[in-house]
Parts: sequence; C-alpha cells; structure tokens
Amino acid sequence: MKIVLTIAGSDTGAGAGIQQDLKTITALGHYAVTVPTALTAQNTTGISRVMSVPEDMLKAQLDAVLDDFDVAAVKIGMIPEAQSARIIVAAVSGLNVPVVLDPVMLSTSGTRLMSDECVDYVKKELFPLCTLITPNIPEALFLVGNDSDCDLDVTGHLLVSRYGTAFLIKGGHAEEAAMRDVLYCADGQRYEYCSPRIKTSNLHGTGCTLSSAVATYLAEGKPLHEAVEGTKRLIDDAIEKGRHLNVGKGNGPLWFY
Repeated sequence: MKIVLTIAGSDTGAGAGIQQDLKTITALGHYAVTVPTALTAQNTTGISRVMSVPEDMLKAQLDAVLDDFDVAAVKIGMIPEAQSARIIVAAVSGLNVPVVLDPVMLSTSGTRLMSDECVDYVKKELFPLCTLITPNIPEALFLVGNDSDCDLDVTGHLLVSRYGTAFLIKGGHAEEAAMRDVLYCADGQRYEYCSPRIKTSNLHGTGCTLSSAVATYLAEGKPLHEAVEGTKRLIDDAIEKGRHLNVGKGNGPLWFY
C-alpha cells in the first residue's frame, strides 16, 4: 500500500477537494494523507465562502505529514494565495516523488481564482517541480495567453516547451460527442484518450478525481501514459455509477461503488 499526499481545498459537500481525493485514493487501495489549503462553504450548487488556512498552520500540517509518513506521490489542487504556494514549494522541493498539479485558476464561469502574484509564482517555482499538470481547456489557454480559437495541439506543445514538464489537457469543456483528453509529454510524445460522453448532471469533482488518481497510479510505479489511461477508465466508471445519484440539488458527485 502506498501513501499519497493531497494538498488541496476542503469541500463541505465532499464531492471535490481533499474529500474527493481521499475517496479516490482509497478506492484505488492506497492510503491518503491530507493537507487542506483552504476551507470552503460549499455544496452541489456552488461556493458561498472561502477562507485560506493560515500560513503557520499550513506549514505545520505539511511538517506533521512529511515528518512521519513515507509519501510516494503528491497531488496539489487549490492554492489560494502566493504565500501558500511558497510554503508548498518549500515542502515539495525536498521530495523525490511524482507530483501532479491540478491548476485551479479559473472557476466554471471563468472567474479568476488566483491573484496575478500567485499565478506568476506557481508558474515559475511550482511548475518545474511537477511530473504532470492537468489544466482544462480554459486554463490551458489562459496559461499560454491565447484566445479560445487557438489550436489545442499548438497549446499543448507550447505549454510543454515553455515549462519543461508534461501537460494533460482535459477536454470536458469542448462541445464534442466524445470526451477527449490529450497528454503532451516532456519527451515530445502525445497520447490521446477518448471515451463516449456520458449524459449526466453529476460531474462535481471530476478534475480532483483525475489528478489524485494519476498521482496514485504514479505512486504504484506506472509510467505516466499508463497512469492516465487507468485514470480515464476509473473516471468513466465513476461517472457512470454516479449518473443517477440524487445527492444535493445541483451538480452531484462521481461514485466508485
């Protein structure tokens, strides 16, 4: 059994954030340790309030985990501010394990969730420490400064060349009959993963599930493209199992059982 660390926001509705990461890692048969970066007042209909974890508490949590647990991989999600990012970078830079970053920079409606200072710091200092970065299409376009008409392959290869690490661009925002995610590796390899789009209103936490599952498969020692392939199968199955769940009044969660 591997130990996987998730550093992310907390979701009171438990469909995303560290709660969903914990469920994903557990469903794959491994042990999750969790460090929340922010507390949210959140349910299936949206987020009403966010409070960053104080800097000294964030550092204390990371110290407590890393002093005791033999962490085999790290998943990073919501980073609320630049100082939080600095603390995370200081902790992660001392580890020699796979790191997967879900760059939560834009809300579903397109609202910026990170300040310019935090974005700049994360790109400069955290991106180089990552094994994989998993933006959705709007986030990928935002990172390269392009408009929505930019070719996705151009964007993917530009991100790899600019930051020197692998990017998985998630295709959920595309208006296509199939779900198409594309992995752009640092060595120039490109892998495409397609599956039928499942009709459902329960998709909350899909990005969290993806990034924590990839981190878990990497902890097992799987090559990156195989880790993504296994993750896609897991997500398709979790979407199918959760499509008829009646949990909350809005965008419900995925389900593993």
